[in-house]
Amino acid sequence: MTKLKHIKSIGINLILALFIVLPSTVKAQDVQESQVKFARLLRLVDGYYVDSADVEDLTEKAIVHLLEELDPHSTYISKEEVDKMNEPLKGNFEGIGISFNIYKDTLMVTTVIADGPSEKVGLRAGDRIVEVDGKDIAGIGLKNSDVYDLLRGEKGTRVDLTIARRGTPEALDFTIIRDKIPIFSLDASYMLDESTGYIKLNKFAATTTNEFLEAMSDLKQEGIQNLVLDLRNNGGGYLKSAIELADQFLNNQQLIVYTDGNNDPKREYKASAKGTFEEGKLVVLINEGSASASEIVSGAVQDWDRGVIIGRRSFGKGLVQKPFFLNDGSMVRLTTAHYYTPSGRCIQKPYEDGVSEYRKDYANRISNGEMFNADSIHFDNELKHKTLVNGRDVYGGGGVMPDIFVPMDTSAHYAYVNKLRRNQITYNFVLDYVDSHRNELEEKYPTFDEFNKKFEVTDENIDQVVAKGIDEGIEKDEESLAFMKDDLKRELKALIARDVYSRNDMYKILYEKDDAILKALDVIENQEEYKNLLVTTD
Repeated sequence: MTKLKHIKSIGINLILALFIVLPSTVKAQDVQESQVKFARLLRLVDGYYVDSADVEDLTEKAIVHLLEELDPHSTYISKEEVDKMNEPLKGNFEGIGISFNIYKDTLMVTTVIADGPSEKVGLRAGDRIVEVDGKDIAGIGLKNSDVYDLLRGEKGTRVDLTIARRGTPEALDFTIIRDKIPIFSLDASYMLDESTGYIKLNKFAATTTNEFLEAMSDLKQEGIQNLVLDLRNNGGGYLKSAIELADQFLNNQQLIVYTDGNNDPKREYKASAKGTFEEGKLVVLINEGSASASEIVSGAVQDWDRGVIIGRRSFGKGLVQKPFFLNDGSMVRLTTAHYYTPSGRCIQKPYEDGVSEYRKDYANRISNGEMFNADSIHFDNELKHKTLVNGRDVYGGGGVMPDIFVPMDTSAHYAYVNKLRRNQITYNFVLDYVDSHRNELEEKYPTFDEFNKKFEVTDENIDQVVAKGIDEGIEKDEESLAFMKDDLKRELKALIARDVYSRNDMYKILYEKDDAILKALDVIENQEEYKNLLVTTD
């Protein structure tokens, strides 16, 4: 078997050697000859190879390795993965409209999506789905993928559910007609104080602009004058959505971004005259997880001196991919251009050392200290650019560097609580707690504001979490627990608020003491500091 694997490895390498062709540097005739050569090799392997060979599998591996030779963001997506990949960015899927958790081998409804088909027939958070279309699904080792297969389906199709509901002795039967279910890219939208609004986006999807405009309309009714836009850990999405979002902050005809590639002529994208927040103080929050579309928005805001960027250096993805479908329904997302911020900087971080080294960037940032100290970050002076209004220094070649640095908190005391999180101890405690106390919570605290003011997680609740951790082999850490107790209480309260009220309310609690948000509020309140940050020090 070892010899066989070695022969197959040689075969794959040979395929790669023949198949790796850079289309921008060869003539059409050369491409055609390479295609013929590769097809000939596949026929030889299929017809003469000593053992059986999966030609389709070899071809897919060759494609994957070919793309890795180009850049880290050109990727191959199999036909099975295409629909699942597109779903979050399209902004909807077709199903019954619930969020769920598989807890104690039972499918539990954690939230019911407003106006969705499940809410319309009366499903509730806390319900346990025990049968789907007459099939018993309780206690069978259900996985998330099984649930998707059972509950998702084409709009207009029917699914019959049997529900066990706490306080109801008999099982309940529901017939649900599947429909389009929205996937939101906006996590939270609320007022931080009397004049400053907060919006958090998790991606740039087809629906992002409309979600943002609806949120801004609501915040304007509450008196918004300043905005904190949170793009932390937002990995990007559609270029069009990033352009439309940046357009909300910039003046008519101001350049937002331009793209340029050897086979993709330069294209400029400029702001229109219809921005919803062209006046007022703006702060954008970013970190090492903010990539691509997030960097287009933050880069444009920074280059036009339109707002203050707070956080840590962004991911550094300045490559544009276009989808190209292959003959079997699979797809290649091929890098066709670089994108550049208005000042002309490309924020793509280097990838000359290969994909493996590229993927170590986060670990390298930790080890070289830049997550904790801005002085550990060094930019190449040759990549220096100037902002377009006040002439401040900004740099390309490795993400967007914030105007105000907020270090990562990696206290050793976090290790214990992180173990509780990773092993689902905290979340499972909340599931149990809400399941047992939902009616009591809703009666005692009919609104979130009442809950937030009066409800407290007790020391006894913390002891219960610790005990569950011990049951799962997580030894109690007294020192860490003393240090982290208030944070853990706030986290549990936030998760309870999410399950009883809304995801939006969860963030109101979770981010009460968030360093970056508190710094944003400080900067906005200090008129002089805000102005000074946007003026050159030369």
